Amino acid sequence: MPKRILVATYYWPPAGGPGVQRWLKTAQALKQLGHDVEVLTVDPAYATYPLRDESLTAEAEGITVHSTRARDWFGTYQKLTRRKEVPFSGFANQAGKPGPIQRLSRWVRGNLFIPDPRRGWNPYAVAEALKQHALKPYDLVVTSGPPHSTHLIGLELQRRGMRWWADFRDPWTDIYYYRMFYPSAWARRRDAELERSVLERAERVLTVSDDLKRLLASKLNGDSAKFVVVPNGYDPADFAADAPVPNNPVRTLVYTGTLTLDYPLEALYTALRTYCRQHGALKLVFAGRPAQEAKDALESLAQKLPLTVEFKGYLPHAESVALLQGADALLLLIPELPNNRGILTGKLFEYLGSGRPIWGFGPVDGDANAIVRETHAGGLYEDAHKASEALAQWPEQGASLEARTRYTRLGIAEGLAAYLDK
Repeated sequence: MPKRILVATYYWPPAGGPGVQRWLKTAQALKQLGHDVEVLTVDPAYATYPLRDESLTAEAEGITVHSTRARDWFGTYQKLTRRKEVPFSGFANQAGKPGPIQRLSRWVRGNLFIPDPRRGWNPYAVAEALKQHALKPYDLVVTSGPPHSTHLIGLELQRRGMRWWADFRDPWTDIYYYRMFYPSAWARRRDAELERSVLERAERVLTVSDDLKRLLASKLNGDSAKFVVVPNGYDPADFAADAPVPNNPVRTLVYTGTLTLDYPLEALYTALRTYCRQHGALKLVFAGRPAQEAKDALESLAQKLPLTVEFKGYLPHAESVALLQGADALLLLIPELPNNRGILTGKLFEYLGSGRPIWGFGPVDGDANAIVRETHAGGLYEDAHKASEALAQWPEQGASLEARTRYTRLGIAEGLAAYLDK
């Protein structure tokens, strides 16, 4: 039976980056299945986005959007640190040792704005959701985090009698950059209390991977009955079905997204040195925001090896997809962090959708490598020399169309829709 669903998400076009794609695409897929999906988000005039991608606005057509004002601490942060950019997740655009003002501002963020500064949106979002619900009731509210303060909107709406599911794209208190906020013992306890209240009260908890499901369920004594794995996916309409096999003059590796110092960079540098010395020229193209230290190290390697490195910065989604399809292989890196076996980045599924081979570094027993191997798209490695040998023998094609079909947004939405009547 068709349902009327309200999705509360801070990140919505014109915001850019992977946090937008999950519900932008899933909302359209659920509508295609006959459900009435509306979105509750922050007015862009009051939002602080690390990235903007105006091109995504067209993809949101047909979705009714309710936007509200918000109070946000990041404007103060920018003035305090004299930085024009909003911090990325994990401070990817602020790598290196933070200065005194940055350390102070991070401490304020981690101890005075719990669970996060974007909580200033919540009272406006709750009021708007109740207003729209009174006009035409919703069957379900879904909150998507990070920011995990969004789940507190769902918690309040549930107290007002509405059904609510919480969608976790990333961990909360276990997220890898949590320690960078210097949380006190009190702040850690308060964050853990809020996290547990969300996990206990939500009717269902959606997660992106099996390992994240296990992690979150462990906070409820392992009770996983309410947890549902809804992986990210890709939209076949974004990719040219008849894209030819690339014919680059120099073998080209492409990486998209952020790249912090938590990624397996030393293994990557070693593999690049070995490959270039044994097999010749290679080109590495980055679209996104690599940490300055990583850029410096790669440019230094390029001066000593037959290696070309190109940094394109953040690209609109359509340009990023075209870059993927023009690569000989795609570089995938999983951060070297606790619980990294369950990390399934949105880019993995875009990589699959491109049909290009996937090569990189990450836990060989992790969820990402399981999908890469299952679809015969390539593989992830932990040993740099094995990785270099594999790159030298890389196939021309990645995952077949048949193998990657199960990870389309529509296919994933169909699986999600099966739970709506339960």
